[in-house]
Amino acid sequence: MKRRMNIRKSIRRGFTLLELLLVLIILVVIAGFGIRAVQGTLDGAKKKQAKITLGILSTSLKEYQLEVGNLPSALEALHTQPADITDASLWVMKLDKEIPKDPWDKPYDYKPNGTSFVLLSVGPDGQSGTADDITP
Repeated sequence: MKRRMNIRKSIRRGFTLLELLLVLIILVVIAGFGIRAVQGTLDGAKKKQAKITLGILSTSLKEYQLEVGNLPSALEALHTQPADITDASLWVMKLDKEIPKDPWDKPYDYKPNGTSFVLLSVGPDGQSGTADDITP
């Protein structure tokens, strides 16, 4: 009988500090991989969102050019009548909302060039003319 009681007393209860630290390290490593995977997915989604918005803006600019006869000097002309068009019948609102910023909270880069235009998002780095620029 005494022997059984001694065995029960020798059974440890709880975890050592080393075991708890090991489990914590494993959880941190797993969380790191998960965060990295989610971040990659978010970056891809932002790029797709920018491309879709650029497509909508590009189509609206082409329609504006067909109806008004020239390209607007700024993207805002798709939503608000520009000051240089005094006859309201010559202007047609193409977007019912204000021009959004890109997913990185930067304005879309628009440059009219005669009968054509350049429209892009500067991408994650925020600088025009780099490899991460996004076009329609």
